[in-house]
Amino acid sequence: MTESHAIAGVPMKWVGPLRISGNVADVETQVPLATYETPLWPSVGRGAKVSLLAERGIVATLVDERMTRSVLVEATDAQTAYTAARTIDARLGELQEVVRGCSRFAELIGVRHEINANLLFVRFEFTTGDASGHNMATLASDALLQHLLRTVPGISYGSISGNYCTDKKATAINGILGRGKNVVTELLVPRDAVERVLHTTAARIAQLNLRKNMLGTLLAGGIRSANAHFANMLLGFYLATGQDAANIVEGSQGVVMAEDRDGDLYFACTLPNLIVGTVGNGKGLPFVETNLARLGCTADRATGDNARRLAVIAAATVLCGELSLLSAQTNPGELMRAHVHLERGGTTEKAGAQA
Repeated sequence: MTESHAIAGVPMKWVGPLRISGNVADVETQVPLATYETPLWPSVGRGAKVSLLAERGIVATLVDERMTRSVLVEATDAQTAYTAARTIDARLGELQEVVRGCSRFAELIGVRHEINANLLFVRFEFTTGDASGHNMATLASDALLQHLLRTVPGISYGSISGNYCTDKKATAINGILGRGKNVVTELLVPRDAVERVLHTTAARIAQLNLRKNMLGTLLAGGIRSANAHFANMLLGFYLATGQDAANIVEGSQGVVMAEDRDGDLYFACTLPNLIVGTVGNGKGLPFVETNLARLGCTADRATGDNARRLAVIAAATVLCGELSLLSAQTNPGELMRAHVHLERGGTTEKAGAQA
């Protein structure tokens, strides 16, 4: 292997198992995490242990899925842009046929637009089977753009990407309109498990979530986010499963809910922008193939089902790490003790914190 094609070696461990149920998968599985932050492994592991103590485990609900690409066209004036937008809206069936002519798996499911001055931003929404769909959506959007330029009067080429998608940037539109897999994970933790495994109480976690994740993020100017560290688990999971790791930018925009239910803890994480796939670029590496197979995401299923399974496993992994960190942060000193111990050669599984 030449130096220009060397593979960076990121330490990886399998943690868990964690238990998942819901509308996509009913499974008990370990999960792979590739990271240089060694406290992440025991942190997710502690959350996974809690999932085994809940009656239904982590209930993961896939709410929606779509991959997007926005194109930019220039019109002669705003009125022409408006007329073009109305024309595009009326031609959905025609545009769907254009997409079917250039892809076996992409399906156009929606078109949205916004006009600014004489510029028209058109956001195409697709389902993309088991692929995350970046290239598939761009290929289809290129064909759609060429078709529109030929058939809609008064518009000219602006760009194949108008940043109204939005890819790998923190924006509000993805959470509002959706990009990738939208997954909600819920866990009802019995009081005994909260106290014995997480060393805290439901009331303290709920209060910290309100003050830190909700209010703290609001004061910081966060965009459609209220979480402690979704990005940590997503990056580790993405690297281990051959995903485009830059998609953690929008993927980590999500919200945590925590409620004290008579001492039991209701804990939920909503991730509206999970961009994952089980086929495509990066999936042919031997370690990725091995990891996806071990997760049960290479089985002979209906198109799209392997990617859906991977998405809910990723979302459940995020919940495990988020729950463990918030629990640690309710206790003075626990977070730093865990980091000092684990990052200086310790191996204990008791420390569950991750910054």
